[in-house]
Amino acid sequence: MLRLLARSCLAPSRLWRAAVCVFALGAGVTSAAQGSAAAPPAAPAPAAVAAPPPPKGASGAELYARYCKLCHGPGGKGYAADNAPSLVSSKFLGSASDEYIGRGIRFGRPETSMAAYGKERGGPLDDTQIVAIVAFLRAKGPAAAALPEQPASGDGKRGEALFAQKCQSCHGTAQAPGKAPQLHNREFLAAASPAFLRRAIAEGRPPTRMPAFERKLSASQIDDLVAWLLSQRTAGPAAPPQATGVPANLPVVIHPHGKPPEFTLRDERFVPAEQVKRALDEKRKIVIIDARAPSDWIQFHIPGAISIPYYDAVQLDRVPNDGTWVVAYCACPHHASGVIVDALRQRKFEHTAVLDEGILFWKRAGFSLEGQAAGQPGAAAPPPAR
Repeated sequence: MLRLLARSCLAPSRLWRAAVCVFALGAGVTSAAQGSAAAPPAAPAPAAVAAPPPPKGASGAELYARYCKLCHGPGGKGYAADNAPSLVSSKFLGSASDEYIGRGIRFGRPETSMAAYGKERGGPLDDTQIVAIVAFLRAKGPAAAALPEQPASGDGKRGEALFAQKCQSCHGTAQAPGKAPQLHNREFLAAASPAFLRRAIAEGRPPTRMPAFERKLSASQIDDLVAWLLSQRTAGPAAPPQATGVPANLPVVIHPHGKPPEFTLRDERFVPAEQVKRALDEKRKIVIIDARAPSDWIQFHIPGAISIPYYDAVQLDRVPNDGTWVVAYCACPHHASGVIVDALRQRKFEHTAVLDEGILFWKRAGFSLEGQAAGQPGAAAPPPAR
C-alpha cells in the first residue's frame, strides 16, 4: 500500500510548509546474540565524525541526486533498489502534506533501509536542505489536497482479518515483511492520519504496484483496515533518542593482529553473513564498513564497523589498502554497500566483499549488534535481492 516516505519533521516555522523526500518502511533491530565476537575496546568518546556537508548552495535536484536517487531512481519514480517507492506519484503527492513528508525525511523509517537524514538524528541534512528536496519533488506533481479530519471509526478486529486476506501477501507482517512497503513501522504509523490511510487504500498509487481498492472493498471495510492499522501504533515515542554523532576515533581495522579470514564469495562479490560472523568470532583481521547514513550506524551496527556512507566515498581514504579484507554492508541489502565495494575495487583493493544478506538479515539471525537501539526487537529482514 504505502511504502512512500522520507526524512524530516521541520520545526514549527515556515520551513514546515515545504519539506520532502519519501521513502520506505520495513525491518528492524535485534538484541545481541550469544557467541558473537566482542566489540573492539570502546573508543574514548566525545569527538564525533560530522556527516559530510552537501555542496554549498546545492539545489533540491542536486541534493536528491546525492542522497535519494540511489534507491528512488532518477526523478523520484522509484524501484531503483530495495523496492523503494515512487516519490512523485500524483496520488501520493496529492494526499501527503509537506509536514508528513518532512517527518519521513527527518526521522526516516527506523529498522528499514530508509534512514533518518535529519541532522538531529545524525544525518546530513538541515531544514533548509530538506525544504529544497521537498520543493524538487513537489514540483513533479500536485499540491497536497486538504484531507477531511475524521477519526478511525471502523472495527479493528474485522480489519485485521481483511489485512490478512487482502494486504498481507504483499506487505507481510511486523515479523516478516513482504516486498511491498512495511505498514507496521512505528514512524509511518505515527505520521499517517486516518484520512491519509483511507485515501491511499481507496485510490492506490498508480502507476506503482499499489492498486486502488475503492471498487474491491466497501467504505466500511476500508474503515476497518484503517482502524486496525492505527491500532498497531506503539505507546512509546516514535522518534529515537537524539543522536550525538559517530565517534571520530574508532579503529578502522578489527583485530589488527589476527589472521586473514577465509571467505568463499558468491559471484566473486558477496560473502555470507555466517562467514563474517565466524571471522569476528575467531578474531580475524578485517575492516567492516557500514554504508548506510550515519544515523543508522548510531542506531545499530555490527561491532567494530566504521561508518562510511554510500554518498561519501572520500572517507575510504581512511581504509588501509594493504590486502586486509574489507566487507561493506547496508540494509538494501546490496545497493549502497555495492557502491562502496565498487569504489574500493576502483582503488585496486585486493580483498573486498558485500555482506550478502545485509544488516537486517544479520539482525534477524541474532548476531551481535551494538548501538542505541541494539537491544530492541525488530521485524525480520526482507528477502535478499538476487
